[in-house]
Amino acid sequence: MAKEAHKLVANNKKVFHDYFVEEQYEAGIVLHGTEVKSLRMGKCSIKEAFVQIDNGEIFVYGMHISPYEKGNLFNRDPLRVKKLLMHKREIDKLAGKCKEKGYTIMPIQVYFKDGKAKVEIGLCRGKKLYDKRQDIAKRDQRREVEKEFKVRNL
Repeated sequence: MAKEAHKLVANNKKVFHDYFVEEQYEAGIVLHGTEVKSLRMGKCSIKEAFVQIDNGEIFVYGMHISPYEKGNLFNRDPLRVKKLLMHKREIDKLAGKCKEKGYTIMPIQVYFKDGKAKVEIGLCRGKKLYDKRQDIAKRDQRREVEKEFKVRNL
């Protein structure tokens, strides 16, 4: 019986618009009870989520996992703080980078890998307004080139 390789649950595209993602890490999530069933149904949002390091442990704040409909007293608070599972040296490296000016840690996507819930987090540096304008201009230019290429090939 083959397990699913990589099933995407939630994606945060806004991270790439607002930040330069310099490094990406994979971390496990500590979940309770019916949260896993809710995640498997795709009931997760990481739009307002962020990651912080406290006392050598790493936590994700603002990650919304909707309560499982068939669950009762076992349902947890949807916005509770969730602990992430990473190696100590990775957490120390991230903590050192976050002390530098302008760096933050953001969740990029939540997925299942070999039956285990994982979150991909990124070490991010904030974009300025002119950086965002440059990205939009490059994207528009690329679209125009692709459009011209399609017209020529018809």
